[in-house]
Amino acid sequence: MEHKMRRFRQQLSPERSVDILNNCTNGILSLVNADGSPYGVPISYVYDNAGHIFMHSAAAGHKIDCINHDPRCSFCVVAQDLIVPEEFTTYFRSVIVTGMIRILTDPEEIRSALVCLCDKYCPGIDPTGEINKFIKAVKVLRLDIDEITGKESIELVN
Repeated sequence: MEHKMRRFRQQLSPERSVDILNNCTNGILSLVNADGSPYGVPISYVYDNAGHIFMHSAAAGHKIDCINHDPRCSFCVVAQDLIVPEEFTTYFRSVIVTGMIRILTDPEEIRSALVCLCDKYCPGIDPTGEINKFIKAVKVLRLDIDEITGKESIELVN
C-alpha cells in the first residue's frame, strides 16, 4: 500500500535514498509475529542496487519464525540523527523500505549474497574460507523491495 508523504518537501529523491541504503551499515527490520504483534530487530545488510536487500541470520529463531508466518516487512535505515536541543528538534535523514522477505534456498544465490555482505563489511579480505566455514549453518534473507521512501528534516532541506 503506497502512501503519499504529507511533508513532500522533505522527501528525498530516489537516488539519494539509494545512496543512503548503500552507505549505511545497519537498520531495523520490522516483521509480524504469529499473533499479529510487531517485532523489530537491528540487522546488518547489503543493498544490491537491483531492488533487493540481503541479510544473514541464524538458522532458527524469532526472526525466522516471523518470516515463515508472514513475509511482509519494513526496513528502516537512519543516516543522520543530530539532536539540536536549542532548536527543540532533530536534524534527521532516513529511509524506509517495504516489501516481502524470504529465506533463500538456491546455493549459488546464497553464496553470492554472502560475498556481497563480506565485500561491504570486510572490503579487500577474501571471504571464501569464512563463507565455507558457516554456509551450512547460516540462513540468507532477501528482501524484495516494493517501495523506498527517504525523508529528511526540514532544516536539512532549507
